Amino acid sequence: MLTQAPKGTKDVLPKESYKWHYVEDAVRRICSEFGYSEVRTPTFEHTELILRGVGETTDIVQKEMYTFNDKAGRSITLKPEGTAPAVRAFIEHGLQFDTQPTKLYYITPVFRYENVQAGRLREHHQFGIEMFGSPSPSADAEVISLAMTFLGRLGLENLKVNINNIGCPECRKTYNEALKNYLKDNYEELCEVCKDRYERNPLRILDCKEKSCQRIVKDAPMITDYVCDNCKNHFEKLKHELEILNIPYEVDPYIVRGLDYYTQTVFEIITSSVKENLTICGGGRYNNLIAEIGGPDMPAVGFGLGLERLIMTLESKGIDIPKPQGTTLYIATIGDRAKDEATRIVFKLRNSGISAEKDLMDKSLKAQMKYANKIGARFVIVLGDDEIDNNKAKLKEMETGKEEEIILSDIENILRERI
Repeated sequence: MLTQAPKGTKDVLPKESYKWHYVEDAVRRICSEFGYSEVRTPTFEHTELILRGVGETTDIVQKEMYTFNDKAGRSITLKPEGTAPAVRAFIEHGLQFDTQPTKLYYITPVFRYENVQAGRLREHHQFGIEMFGSPSPSADAEVISLAMTFLGRLGLENLKVNINNIGCPECRKTYNEALKNYLKDNYEELCEVCKDRYERNPLRILDCKEKSCQRIVKDAPMITDYVCDNCKNHFEKLKHELEILNIPYEVDPYIVRGLDYYTQTVFEIITSSVKENLTICGGGRYNNLIAEIGGPDMPAVGFGLGLERLIMTLESKGIDIPKPQGTTLYIATIGDRAKDEATRIVFKLRNSGISAEKDLMDKSLKAQMKYANKIGARFVIVLGDDEIDNNKAKLKEMETGKEEEIILSDIENILRERI
């Protein structure tokens, strides 16, 4: 077991890490363009924050959290999502006193004890954005448009936004009563978790993954029929904004999302194919979470997106992620003088921003050339006593096999002309 990663975790090896760099660079670029700045929060938080932020009736809290007591007996939880920690940081560091809105993004590991499947690991990584301070439907539309622009730039097609209006706490009271009246005749057929939710948060039953519960709620009342005028107007303005942006959307009255903090807008972005529809991004508005955690009464909206699932989707759709260029120059050496000179040249080139490598394993010349090819070196020179004495060497372009004689002391300028 010492040589195997724990179940539900995954090593990212060099042959794959460039894909992560590509996606993360795209994240930082789009967030900069939309005016979002990065926040980094700790890997673990106080358990009470997660309970109050995510919600005690969610699958995350009831089934999936990694929680433990530290040596001082404090209950600590590995963060299962990024929003509650970002809100905690927002409050703790007084960002609520800055000019609003505050626009943050993060790329962070999150931890959930769940069944392992493709694109869903117990430790996975999430790209999320949070906008604090704006109650406007324009903020909701901006968040959705950022996600759609980001995914489109990566090459994903057939993207569709499903949106829903789950109302505010006041209008949800009326809906909860209607939902409980609908469910009461089938109460005994609900799973044990949903029997608990029936009293504490019946809306959460709509998100249950148990087939028996899904069958029961199939014809449940729709929350959109119970929202108040304020929530209804907000939703209509959001739809208008999405139409201005030419973002196609559908209203799906059964989206509730898996977290208790959502209010009014919830949304999912789906990528469609012949085989399946895959939810690749989800989010919404959470107007009460900042106050619930201990901050001021401020609205907020955001989304989360799993990077493992995103990269898996890009690969499955045959979207090319460009590989980085290999080492610019490999210096193969013959003899001790050449090794010393190669050390000096490589250090100088690296210092000037040109990638360079030399032999570190006392390989034969043939093995050195083989290694240069393996690491994708664009150019190779073979350095021996004659080359050092004459200040000349043959520069070989590996892709074409073309060779040219160069002045060794001018190698930096020569390489700059070719890269």
